[in-house]
Amino acid sequence: MRDENAQAGKTAAGGQQAIHAAMPRRALAWAMRRWRTAGTAVAVMLALLLGWHVVNGKNGISVWMEKRAEDRQLHKQIDDLNQENARMRDRVERLKSDPDAIGMVAHDQLHYTKPNEVIVKLPPEPPAQAQPAAPGK
Repeated sequence: MRDENAQAGKTAAGGQQAIHAAMPRRALAWAMRRWRTAGTAVAVMLALLLGWHVVNGKNGISVWMEKRAEDRQLHKQIDDLNQENARMRDRVERLKSDPDAIGMVAHDQLHYTKPNEVIVKLPPEPPAQAQPAAPGK
């Protein structure tokens, strides 16, 4: 009987050891499942953060589009200034070689006159002011 009790005690102790050995396996399996979920959540959050940074970051798409619009505007401004420079060069060339162009500048800006010509200078027009409506009679 003593052997049976001893064997039963060993079995009971062995069963508890088996339970204790199974617990870490279950805990490990549970932790692995949770870590996968947490890892997936972290990866999704990092992907969302990266996507937000690509769109709204310091050099993101929205800033890039603004810079692109500014670049177009500056190129248009450069083209306009180049055209104005070309017109000014043409005018300078005409003033260097064309006597009629020289005469027009002398007449308009320096008020030179041709023989038998009189220049009448009028006072500048006052700015137009809105007059209040007169009351009816």
